[in-house]
Amino acid sequence: MGPSAYALDGRQAMQTRWITGQFPDIAMTLSWIPFSLLALAVINNPVWLKLLMFSVFLFSFTHQPLSLFLVYGDKQRFDLRKKLFIWSPLIFCLVIYFAINLSPLVLAILAGAWNIEHTLMQRYGITRIYGRMVGQKEGGCELPLLFAWLTLAVLWSAYDPNTMGRVAALGIRGANLSAFEMMTGMRSTAGFLLVPTLLIVLWLTVKWLKEEYKRPLNQAKHYYLASTLGLFIVMLINPIVGFIGYVGSHAFEYFMIVNQCLEKSYIEPKRTDSPLGWVANSPLGRYGLLICYLGFIVLTVFMLEKYASFIVYSMVFFTLGALHFFYDGFIWKLRNPNVALSVGVKM
Repeated sequence: MGPSAYALDGRQAMQTRWITGQFPDIAMTLSWIPFSLLALAVINNPVWLKLLMFSVFLFSFTHQPLSLFLVYGDKQRFDLRKKLFIWSPLIFCLVIYFAINLSPLVLAILAGAWNIEHTLMQRYGITRIYGRMVGQKEGGCELPLLFAWLTLAVLWSAYDPNTMGRVAALGIRGANLSAFEMMTGMRSTAGFLLVPTLLIVLWLTVKWLKEEYKRPLNQAKHYYLASTLGLFIVMLINPIVGFIGYVGSHAFEYFMIVNQCLEKSYIEPKRTDSPLGWVANSPLGRYGLLICYLGFIVLTVFMLEKYASFIVYSMVFFTLGALHFFYDGFIWKLRNPNVALSVGVKM
């Protein structure tokens, strides 16, 4: 690290390093705001609120099969764990089939919890990318801090007596409604845990500020974390508005990162030894690839909605989600030099 990385008083100087560029990164950082504003605008109109929720969940679902494209469209990545990538879809299909038939409620709770955790881990991953770009080797207490923010928001939702009324306005039924009823049924426990959780949040926030003060600083990371804190504050004020922002921005961020990965991993080095490389360097390009992909997934969802049975529809939905969560743990490892370079981190 050169002398310019330090301020005159010996402290770490502030740098600003972007992942995809200043304006795209700002759009990614603030991407939850348009979703939340739309939710706020229709919060008192059940018909429009249901339509918005459906659209956001559809958009969120479209990003999940991207993990399969990144695995099965890249021979080098596929060959690293060939047996795992061959057998995982079959194993997940079988497990989810039995889970649907045994207890849809348990499956809905596990899927919801895993989705919320996975979304938070993506925010942590982006935070770490920003940190690694200026030389921060460790995340410190950033992951516990983010989990504490999320836990506080979830506990407040469970404690808030208005939560079930808001859920009812969304028209949620079946196992998903039962999951919300179970959560709000623990209102007294949530109320008991609120104050200790708030104290933990304050302690971890102060601890993180002390840690960050001693490390190389990236202003872009601070923007992103400040925006994340704003999102969780909105979730405290109105869980539905915040949740829609949380879900929608997650998918938007993922598309942004994948777009960057396609450019840095397949176009700049002009890799044409895999299907993704061929398409990314063809006249269609990465934008055309993503548009065609979106159209294909949306069409598939509507076809399943119209013609498939409940079991088939649920198996496709939950299996693709599970594979997305599972495969992401292998795809986005910053310790891998090729992955790090694809998001702008120099090892």
